[in-house]
Amino acid sequence: MAGTYSTTSGWLITLTRAMETCGLDVDSCLSDANIDRAWVKDPEKRICLDAFSRLIKLCNDRLTERNFSVILGRSLHPGMFHVLGYSMMTSSTLNDAFKLIVTYQKILTDACRFEIDEGRDSVCLSLAVQQYDMTNRSAMDREVVESFLSVIIGFTRSLIHDKFNLSKLELSFEHPENNTEYLQSFFDCEIEFGCEKTQIVFDRRYLHEPLSVANPVVNLAHKSVLNEFLSRVERHDLTYLIKHEIYKSLALGAPSQQEIAKNLCMSTRNLQRKLFEQGTNYKEILEKTRYSLAMNYMQQAHLSFCEISYLLGFSNVGNFNRAFKRWTGKSPGTYRKTLAESNN
Repeated sequence: MAGTYSTTSGWLITLTRAMETCGLDVDSCLSDANIDRAWVKDPEKRICLDAFSRLIKLCNDRLTERNFSVILGRSLHPGMFHVLGYSMMTSSTLNDAFKLIVTYQKILTDACRFEIDEGRDSVCLSLAVQQYDMTNRSAMDREVVESFLSVIIGFTRSLIHDKFNLSKLELSFEHPENNTEYLQSFFDCEIEFGCEKTQIVFDRRYLHEPLSVANPVVNLAHKSVLNEFLSRVERHDLTYLIKHEIYKSLALGAPSQQEIAKNLCMSTRNLQRKLFEQGTNYKEILEKTRYSLAMNYMQQAHLSFCEISYLLGFSNVGNFNRAFKRWTGKSPGTYRKTLAESNN
């Protein structure tokens, strides 16, 4: 993994709110953590996670109850996640909102990985923290993990009017020496320490809870901005850069590996080597990109199969039909019919 991890500058919106609520000197705290308050006005800014951790720890140490992490969960503003927060707000269901966290998690941070595991009765949203290569030190301290979880839960409760109750909170770190009543008070569920994973567990019925300000049209516009924003956050991510180049070229036909390498100012050989090191190849990325786009286009009833075939860069609709059956086991016609029936 990278030697330095980062998080979005949007945190500063909520951090300054929380510090003011606690009566802390905002400028002094930010200065001591080597963070510039002006960064809150720069949505493209990334804050070094070590500096972010210092700030959380510094604020926590200045409070008698050492509960700054959950105060953040009560002070949040959707703008802290920038367009991701607003996109979550306009999602149709909580399931759609959580999927956005997983898909666009690097906008929040590259220091952990979010995953959703849906069971028959319950759902787990887990947070797997990265480690620094040379030292194996966790990229996120306990206070930072608590802060991320508190903000996600606080935001979720705001989306469904505080009806979101957790079944359990599992934390991978050991029980801290200081009092943890603040965690119990905020999360209001059974809490276990020293677990294999850090995750929140909740009733599956919440997944399909309709959100109060759901707006499909606005949400679609937000996703377009999200993709552009993510492309800037992930300049270092080769797989994402390749996908971005494929998106731009597909309507003119599937771009070759040589064309993509040229657009990225790389030799084809170097591109192949780097992808091999990541355990993938260009053909696989092209296939997955086409599949993902196809699933999106198939839900847009106004698009004909001929139009979808063109948008995916296939030379004719027959090639699209064969590819779609390979992906799903169904013809496009059968798949769309099943989709229409499930929506009625």
